[in-house]
Amino acid sequence: MLSSETIQKIIEVLSWTVLIYMILVIIFYSSLYLISAQMVRKQRFRRKESSYLPLMRSLYTRPVSVLVPAYNEEYTIVTSIQALLALDYPEHEVIVINDGSSDGTMDELFKVYELEKELRFPRILIGSQPVKAVYRSRIDARLIVIDKENGGKADALNAGIDYSSYPYFCSLDADSILERDALLKVMKPIVESDEEVIATCGSIFLVNGCTIEGGEIVEIRTPKQRIVLMQMIEYFRAFLFGRLGLSRFNLLLIVSGAFGLFQKAIVVKAGGYKEGLVGEDMELVVRLHRYMKENDVNKRIEYVPSPVCWTQAPETMEVLRSQRTRWHRGLAETLWTHKRMIGNPRYGFVGSVSMLYFFLIELLGPIVELIGYFIIPLNLLVGTLNFEFGIVLLTVALLYGSLLSAGAVLLEEWTMHRFKNVKELIRLYLWSLTESFWYRPILVFFKLGGLIQFMTGRGQWGKMERQRLDEVVTEKTEEKTG
Repeated sequence: MLSSETIQKIIEVLSWTVLIYMILVIIFYSSLYLISAQMVRKQRFRRKESSYLPLMRSLYTRPVSVLVPAYNEEYTIVTSIQALLALDYPEHEVIVINDGSSDGTMDELFKVYELEKELRFPRILIGSQPVKAVYRSRIDARLIVIDKENGGKADALNAGIDYSSYPYFCSLDADSILERDALLKVMKPIVESDEEVIATCGSIFLVNGCTIEGGEIVEIRTPKQRIVLMQMIEYFRAFLFGRLGLSRFNLLLIVSGAFGLFQKAIVVKAGGYKEGLVGEDMELVVRLHRYMKENDVNKRIEYVPSPVCWTQAPETMEVLRSQRTRWHRGLAETLWTHKRMIGNPRYGFVGSVSMLYFFLIELLGPIVELIGYFIIPLNLLVGTLNFEFGIVLLTVALLYGSLLSAGAVLLEEWTMHRFKNVKELIRLYLWSLTESFWYRPILVFFKLGGLIQFMTGRGQWGKMERQRLDEVVTEKTEEKTG
């Protein structure tokens, strides 16, 4: 049995650990914010949309294969394809990979795009589950549909790579919509760097609450559901200064599976997407960094804030829990797969800074935060620390996230200026200040669930509520079990 003095000592040590941890995290995130704000400031003085127009006529603009893995996406697939075929880009093909859907996904594609079988012999660069048939649209020859046996998202993307015709591919979720100039914008760093940049990604915004017509966003509004509103604010913080700041030093470890552009040759050399993981998008990017470091390949992976991909967010707590649990399990799987990189100077700043950051802050952060939620009440109960220290600890805990999220909303307005209605911008800002009081603690428990699933080897892919992108009708689709 522990003595009272020992208990007090443990609580004191934990209190100081949590305080120091949170202060270091705030300093790290604040540094990223300042770096991102400086980058945004420089970009504001450059030429705007007109600078992308020459790419439409440039002989150096690379053709792109847009890969869309689809599993039970009958409610979103047609609208998504409409947007992809309407992209402002000189040369691109759209490859939909039907990964053994059990709903009406293929029926929708046959009905709207008049598919007909095509004899197509792929170059087996990576390999995948058997392909049953390949179709091409009679309406638009740029649309190709691969109908294959179920193998998961990574397997579907590998099949798309094998069947793709062009040297670059863009991976895109089937429930997402690209803005018309998004592909041009993510390709620009590659063209301007003479292919020193081998992968890029854009921003992900939430389509919930917006109005869509013909595969295009015609009105941008904030969602009514508070849980979706907080996710929107979270996305701003993750992309506009999290990924932008890391990208500045070529430390980006995540190119979102919802919208990423890659040079096909280097992805094939690295082995393609790894099957059996729920975080196949992050794992591929980490493996690309590892491949480049181990083979002395001096290339870059960049985040470009201006191109936007619109995607759906969970609208219920149950679906949000399933998503965030899966994401954190995917993070743990990726870090475990490449654990030799963590803190390893052989991999440069990617290993000693970025991988260490994702391990200590992103992966283990929920554990420290959970301890923090119990420390202040324990201090008051046991009387371990003085009142002033308790106030400091409480203040830091409340500032941890809320002010950073509020700053992200301001950065979004400065960078994108997407929300024309001032009331909606104010609503976003005020709700961002409440994050630490309710939203962040919820995410902590969801992420801890992901860690438990990783350690026990259990977990499902879960389910996602889909909303017809062109109608106000909520439907449910069951996704593949992991």
